[in-house]
Amino acid sequence: MNSNPVYLALDLPRLDAAEALARKVSGHIGGIKLGLEFFCAHGHHGVHELHKLGLPIFLDLKLHDIPNTVAGAMQAIHVLEPSIVTIHAAGGRAMMEDAKAAAGENTKVVAVTVLTSLDGGDLNAIGVQAEPHEQALRLAELAQSAGLDGIVCSGHEVGAVHRQWKDGFFVVPGLRPDTDGNGDQKRIMTPRAARDAGASVLVIGRPISRAEDPLAAARAIEATL
Repeated sequence: MNSNPVYLALDLPRLDAAEALARKVSGHIGGIKLGLEFFCAHGHHGVHELHKLGLPIFLDLKLHDIPNTVAGAMQAIHVLEPSIVTIHAAGGRAMMEDAKAAAGENTKVVAVTVLTSLDGGDLNAIGVQAEPHEQALRLAELAQSAGLDGIVCSGHEVGAVHRQWKDGFFVVPGLRPDTDGNGDQKRIMTPRAARDAGASVLVIGRPISRAEDPLAAARAIEATL
């Protein structure tokens, strides 16, 4: 893994624009995160094109299905050589075990615990009585027991998860520099605070991609780390 923990969330709808932005800030990020919007629009071709920049690729696909289907999907992306792939911890232990077994040798498989767009009220509405912190810890324990490399969680949970999973790999989204608004995230933290709490990867999107000067924004964030 690159020593710079910042992965740029590059979910722009146009491939040429995504490539241009990634190229512009490539010296100040550690990798590129490609989510569902990008993958559905550009597929394997888009991933191959961004691989040419020489940065690790994080495929944030949040796979969640029956174990056999998730394993098949994981095998289908071997050719893309992703550094990180996400699945949903809520898919259960068998799904997580099969996903890890089917992943490429150099691919870290991490489980999404509680989306950073959800708060306690949202969880309650879908029948989860636990608060986000408690639910994230429960799912982190399940992911660890299933043999995954780590989890995705908010900066507010990463410290507690790190204490119970010393060698885990922790991806933290929902990060905003002090001057930025929350956007659609409800549980956010600054990049530096998340890194200090134990985050392995810091996923940052809008504060860079929608900045007036993305290069200056990426440099400023890197400087805080």
